[in-house]
Amino acid sequence: MRIDALTTPALLVEASGLEANLRTMSDALPERRLRPHVKAHKCTALARRQAALGHHAFTCATIAEMEGMARAGLGEDLLLANEVVDASRLGALAREGTRVTLAVDSPATVDVAARAGVPEVLIDVNVGLPRCGCRPEDAGRLADRARASGLTVRGVMGYEGHVVGLEDRATREQMLEESMALLGRAHDDVGGAVVSAGGTGTYDLNGWATEIQAGSYALMDTAYAKLGLPFVQALSVLATVVSVSERWSVADCGLKALGMDHGNPTVADSDVWFCSDEHLTFAPAHRVRVGDRVRVLPAHVDPTVAYHRYLYLVDGDDVLDRWDVDLRGW
Repeated sequence: MRIDALTTPALLVEASGLEANLRTMSDALPERRLRPHVKAHKCTALARRQAALGHHAFTCATIAEMEGMARAGLGEDLLLANEVVDASRLGALAREGTRVTLAVDSPATVDVAARAGVPEVLIDVNVGLPRCGCRPEDAGRLADRARASGLTVRGVMGYEGHVVGLEDRATREQMLEESMALLGRAHDDVGGAVVSAGGTGTYDLNGWATEIQAGSYALMDTAYAKLGLPFVQALSVLATVVSVSERWSVADCGLKALGMDHGNPTVADSDVWFCSDEHLTFAPAHRVRVGDRVRVLPAHVDPTVAYHRYLYLVDGDDVLDRWDVDLRGW
């Protein structure tokens, strides 16, 4: 099958780029040093490729991802790196034999885990990103409460999400050190073998964490491409030109096919003007015709993938395989 037979917009993954990215990261962070985050690709077929390289512990963002990974036989060690107020489905997974660890950052979320029968937790620590996580000075007391509730506290987690995308490497390194100092202080009080942190933007800088939760590296996007990382753009959205005028052209790939929170996508040799619901308006350097296909590079991989049902593994214009984006939903 050729890509010109696909209905657009269609999500393409260049097989050689994907393989190069997976091996580059595996060489840098072998085996348990990497806990791949499946929220970036939401695909158990791709997760199996990661597991084949020795990465058997995974990070998930949703309960549906946890359940899907378990169904696929990839439940050796799953971390839900988000707080929840109903962990009953996670407790059921644990009772069925999946190793389930849950992030907790408050007495309430500790109690949720204990009531549901989730056996293991990580204390989620705020290391500078204004999102979830307890204060570092509260981590020890929270760990004590968890242990008193019968939970095993594996260690701590802290995501430096405000740091991973900074373009200046020196600034990224300095702010990472500050964040990990907070996490280290919490770990001193909490104990446990695990210090979980990091992402694609800090994978090669974070020597403090025992495991890195990188995810975007496998497919990549244009936001991370600005950092000069040794990963190639394996992901693109195939779109069809549906309208052409003197100054601009329009393709059938808009807000409902692209994650836009990191800015406009990129089209080679073109100036992207804006995206609307189903349309991408761009000014190409060379004239295009109605019916031409263009490859659109998303600025943010995670939400882009979540819009699509399939990943098409390709070699140039040849379709090699179709993978379900089977970890979508909640």
